[in-house]
Amino acid sequence: MTRIAHISDLHFGRSDPELLDPLIRALNAAKPDLVAATGDFTQRARRSQYRDARAFLDRLEAPWLSVPGNHDVSLDNLWLRFMRPYARYRKHIASDLLTVHEAEGFMAIGLNTVDRFRVQRGKVRRAQLHRACELLSQTDGIRVVLAHHPFEQDEDIKKSLMKHAHLGIEKLAECGVQLVLSGHLHRWRTEPFLSAKHGRQILQVHVGTGLSTRLRGQENDFALLDVSATTARVTRMVARGSNFEPAGVREFSFGTDGWHETGDTEAAGAASKSGTFTAEGREPPSETEGS
Repeated sequence: MTRIAHISDLHFGRSDPELLDPLIRALNAAKPDLVAATGDFTQRARRSQYRDARAFLDRLEAPWLSVPGNHDVSLDNLWLRFMRPYARYRKHIASDLLTVHEAEGFMAIGLNTVDRFRVQRGKVRRAQLHRACELLSQTDGIRVVLAHHPFEQDEDIKKSLMKHAHLGIEKLAECGVQLVLSGHLHRWRTEPFLSAKHGRQILQVHVGTGLSTRLRGQENDFALLDVSATTARVTRMVARGSNFEPAGVREFSFGTDGWHETGDTEAAGAASKSGTFTAEGREPPSETEGS
């Protein structure tokens, strides 16, 4: 069983300082095999905001993998945005824009979906999809993809779906991806893809914001995923006072026709009863545009 902690949209520069230590404590207590961070580390790509984001990452005890978000390229410095859009991200967060983490039993790949020519709408890059599939073909383990922008979103979302999103889902399904993690919308969603031909072969998890004060009607949260080749347990961790606590668990199994839900527990204490997760960690072995 592999555990992944999924965080997104920290937005240093517009974050809640009272949640910083609780989030770090919760992530370290969960003892994940990987922390997956799906972009928008900063609010306006300022150097000081990047320094705060890096300081946060350096306090994590688990390995982490990241992708940039649309807020991680400068909005007001047009020379920087168009000529060196990822310079600060590369300096402070990750030097590569297609990131890879491989460990026993799984491989995770981060895709850059930011489009410097759009304020918020992203795009899928065909060359990155091709390279990601080449790399994923080398593993027999769980295949995970990170992206800032969702490949699918609810009909009431006013933001534009990223360019080539449906093509991206199909391509990732063809190369055996089982999980896609994303953010951007500051909204929780966990379910198999519904709109694509092979969509049910991939389970999507997009989380809200871990630290931002722009909540858009939802709470600060992150996800804990306990996954194997045929099962997935997704626990939503929500900020409650000075802690992040379990606020619901969804369970899925994988068969010949893709992912299907096998359990859905919204009681806050459900995760601690599962035998897989406790608030202290694993149990012993046995905007409109511009937002």
